[in-house]
Amino acid sequence: MDNYLFKHHLNQCSSVTEKTHYLQILNYSEPEYNICEEHRLLTDDDFDNFLHQTGTFAPDPLPEAVKLQDGIRLIVQKNAQHVNTFAPDYISLEKDFYESMVRTWHLPFRAIEGSSLVGPFFWCSHDQNENDRHLQIIFRKSDVRKKGKTRGWEIMLSYSYRTGITSGYVKGTETSDIVDSLEHLAACRAEVGHPFLLPIIILSHDLSSRGDRRQREIRDWLRRLENAITMRNEIDEKETYADFDVDGINRDLVECHSQVLWKRPQAYQEIVKEFKGAMDDFIKYVPEHGRNSPALAALHASMIGRLDFYRVKLTGMEHYIHTTLERLHIQRQALYNIMAQKESKLNLEIASQQRRVAHATKRDGTAMKTLSLLGAVFLPGTFMASVFSMTFFDFNVGPSDGGSDDSSGDGATVSKKLWVYFAVTIPLTVIILLFWYYLDRKREERYLKEDEEIEKGIETMEKDILAIMRSKTIKTVTTWNSGGRSPTFSSSMPARRERRKDTSLDQFEMV
Repeated sequence: MDNYLFKHHLNQCSSVTEKTHYLQILNYSEPEYNICEEHRLLTDDDFDNFLHQTGTFAPDPLPEAVKLQDGIRLIVQKNAQHVNTFAPDYISLEKDFYESMVRTWHLPFRAIEGSSLVGPFFWCSHDQNENDRHLQIIFRKSDVRKKGKTRGWEIMLSYSYRTGITSGYVKGTETSDIVDSLEHLAACRAEVGHPFLLPIIILSHDLSSRGDRRQREIRDWLRRLENAITMRNEIDEKETYADFDVDGINRDLVECHSQVLWKRPQAYQEIVKEFKGAMDDFIKYVPEHGRNSPALAALHASMIGRLDFYRVKLTGMEHYIHTTLERLHIQRQALYNIMAQKESKLNLEIASQQRRVAHATKRDGTAMKTLSLLGAVFLPGTFMASVFSMTFFDFNVGPSDGGSDDSSGDGATVSKKLWVYFAVTIPLTVIILLFWYYLDRKREERYLKEDEEIEKGIETMEKDILAIMRSKTIKTVTTWNSGGRSPTFSSSMPARRERRKDTSLDQFEMV
């Protein structure tokens, strides 16, 4: 079944090209024969010869007394550049070379089925060959594209209990710690007899202090947000936000939350647990002479101790991250409340403006009514002209003194008393305008008082709404720096508590 699934998934994969190296570390009974070398595999023959230790890579003849003790032989693709190098159903070797590598070195067939895995992944098991048992390891971490490129690293190893040689394939992008891990491996070349040395090294680089420093920086950022939103004074003045920009603070809250979730410790806690179980299985199958080796026993105990250290470290980080997330949740709720209050205040302002517009419209209607009334009833010129036109003017349109009709109008006369018209009309007009101006001033003063009452009513309504909200949410709880009065208890409180024996005592929490 495994062979069929391996061929099936391999046929579905596409190949991309990456620069390929080899790393070989071999330890002999005589240290002067030890080998630690890394070079580029330039041709197809180099790749095949390295797999089978033929040609250029054939072992050098050794004295009869010198024996190969342990070692590690790796095909390495560090600083992988292709954009699809960690995409699902992609491999960075030709299919024939990949299949030859897996079958020759007894690497796990299941590795090709995990090309679409994301996040940290660890798997360890033994093959079914009882005569030459191999311990198989898959350890990888990949992520989705960032700036168009896939990211991650992966190792698949096979350890032979008969020869003590670990063979495998290692690949990583520039953002991974593969280069540093391989340098670390070369520095610890005397300990490569343990198949979990490279996985532990990669895990140690992945769980380096960078994660702790990042969480500390996020907590500092959180304190700045708490100062901006809830005025919590635990930062330096130069670190405060310049202004209360709701959009900017909301974006910072989202970004801060996403940074907290970087490298969640729960996933790595499971990885550490799987590591310990796999190492316990490994030590059971080690031959008797190797199990009694003081060096191997000391190295194994050191690795177990390091895994315990990471377990405790991840547990502490988990609690720290949980606290940070809870505090972020509190600040987000506080920001939403502030935004809701601002929106309510804006609605109140809109309502007040609409009310002012309604009153202004009412005033304009009153003014127009006044002008219409003045034009229709109290227009003094029209009124006086209709009164005095009967006697002050003579247009000779009737019979003359001679008894004959004269309708030409050439003898029209104007009374010398015409000045009376202007003497009466102008003062009367001025008096009426002054009276209207006096009434209009009084009306404006009344309108101003009405506007002040409107403003007071809006402020009172806003205070009532906030008081109702606070009474429903806070009750008797007080907040620091709020300027409010602490709750007081009357002498009748014990009596009320005695009457309510079935209820618990009041609890007060400082928020």
